[in-house]
Amino acid sequence: MSATVNTNMGAMVALQSLNKTNNELSMVQGRINSGLKVASAKDDGALFAIAQGMRGKVAGFGAVKQSLSRSVSTVDVALAAGEAISDLLIEMKAKAVAAADTSLDTASRNALNEDFKALRDQITTITQNAEFNGINMIKNGGSAINALANENATSKITVGAQDLSLTGTVVTLTTTTAITTATLAATAISSLGTSITNVGTALAKLGTGAKKLEVHSLFVTKLEDALVAGIGNLVDADLA
Repeated sequence: MSATVNTNMGAMVALQSLNKTNNELSMVQGRINSGLKVASAKDDGALFAIAQGMRGKVAGFGAVKQSLSRSVSTVDVALAAGEAISDLLIEMKAKAVAAADTSLDTASRNALNEDFKALRDQITTITQNAEFNGINMIKNGGSAINALANENATSKITVGAQDLSLTGTVVTLTTTTAITTATLAATAISSLGTSITNVGTALAKLGTGAKKLEVHSLFVTKLEDALVAGIGNLVDADLA
């Protein structure tokens, strides 16, 4: 091999080898630091683009999970309030049955009526305060729930509102229902029986809606986990 002063081929080969080693060392160091073999589009443009698309879906599913969680909490509040109203109606029926006894004296019937009215008015208090995140599903004119179902916000899960107020059709009592006479007590007993049945049906609808939201939330969580694992398979570095 010839040797010249101007061009040192041996040094050039050694320098190229050193540069290659430094580049590989830098690449390995970058993978160790980030845990990724595809950290930017320079590493692998196609894989980076696919991973970014999947990351966008994961971010969308995160928002879906938040929407579902808020909706479940809202329906749970409505269910708790509805169950309390159902219990009140049962207690009111006991008062009305007692007041239907024609042998009662006026003082006893009036005492029963005062208890009855207090329970009746408590229904209004409950319906007006059964609110979560600004949404009340059981008051008069209450709001339905429309939870996000997919990462593009093009699909939603709806749970309808149930009007359990004294001005609705589910509870057939009114804001002035009383049991001051045996006849009024008998009328109240009939209305209470209907109301108890209606509230049970309304609670069943809310319960079904809550279950639907919880099942979909579980599905979205599993789908999100699968996407995260898929992204890892594409871009994670083999640190072994």
